[in-house]
Amino acid sequence: MVAAAVYGERWRLVFLGALLFSGLVLEFGQCQQEEEVRTPTPSRKPKPSKGKLATGAAKATPKSKIKATLAPPVAANQGPAHLTQVINKGKFQRVRDSLIVQSGGTLELRCRGKPVSWSVPDYLEEDNEGRLRIVQHDRYSTLTLSNSTGADTGEYTCFPMYCEDRDCRKQYNKAVTVFVFFPDPQELFVPSASYYEVIQLRTNWPTVLPCQVTSPDAKVSLHREFPPGEVTVDGAEITFNVKRGFTIHRPKPHHAGELYCVASLGRLRQSSVKYMLIYVNYPVAPPTPVIQASSSSVAIGQNLQVICTVIGEPDMVIDFTWDYPGQQIGRPMYTQESVHPVDGGPERQQSQSVLQVDEVREVDGGTYTCTAENLQGSRNTTTVVQVLVASATSRTKVKAKPKKP
Repeated sequence: MVAAAVYGERWRLVFLGALLFSGLVLEFGQCQQEEEVRTPTPSRKPKPSKGKLATGAAKATPKSKIKATLAPPVAANQGPAHLTQVINKGKFQRVRDSLIVQSGGTLELRCRGKPVSWSVPDYLEEDNEGRLRIVQHDRYSTLTLSNSTGADTGEYTCFPMYCEDRDCRKQYNKAVTVFVFFPDPQELFVPSASYYEVIQLRTNWPTVLPCQVTSPDAKVSLHREFPPGEVTVDGAEITFNVKRGFTIHRPKPHHAGELYCVASLGRLRQSSVKYMLIYVNYPVAPPTPVIQASSSSVAIGQNLQVICTVIGEPDMVIDFTWDYPGQQIGRPMYTQESVHPVDGGPERQQSQSVLQVDEVREVDGGTYTCTAENLQGSRNTTTVVQVLVASATSRTKVKAKPKKP
């Protein structure tokens, strides 16, 4: 009996010990779970939401993990952007300078960087009707355009960003651009907001007629409304690029008028909007004025003329402005301007402005500045005029009367 009692007591102690040990294990496990919630695993990153997002967003983050996800992105000086096209789920293709996506399809581009900024055709920036979605992920950004149309044709650019704290700016020299065509079986030209477009033909700048087509396979020609006929595209004076349109490299007066483009693809043939080209004779450079005073030194009471002259191209308007010492006390400015051709040599003209200062005062001494300006810019030139002031002794001698003998 005694042995049985001792044996039973031992089993009771063993059972109590096991029960106590189990309680400790459960409590330790609960503490471990709480600790894991407080400190998220560094290798785990929040997955992007698959819902509809207008800008970068992610799934709702538990309050216990806010510290790990709310830190503002601080990007170092990133390298050139890496742009790929998403073909299918998990399948990517490095983009070249252009892409073709059938109208009605979906364009999905992925740009490596944190963060990055996107530039899209103006039409999409103004009104994308919810078809454009941009999402910034941890290491890359995605641009998705659904229900595409021929009007979406244009340049899509990814800019790596350089950030200091919360101040970020685009790195233009490291951007990647791709031109995307969206061929439309009904529209060969990218739609325009107006029927007429007015374009200046500047003598100092190439002129582009943006006859932009939705398909790179379209054949495009340039035509004149009056007198009717096709304009010769020689590859030197006028060139064509399927991404830009027609470029007139050295505009001349005979290029002015009403022009339009004609595109053909298969049995489809269409005309573009009309382009009204207006010729504007721009100067080749800012004017170079030359200044000269009638005298570098003048006595009080005398008259002074300061002449500013520009030799330049014919039919170029030059605007003159003056800065002179008398302005400080409100002295009125009297100027006389003239334009006349220059004799001899190539056809040139002289533009001139004359500043007249009557009855010079002591305050009129100092620096005279002439600024000449045309459509290309402005330049100025200066000269210094000294006003001679008679000494007190000299004035006394002049005023003293001669003694009688």
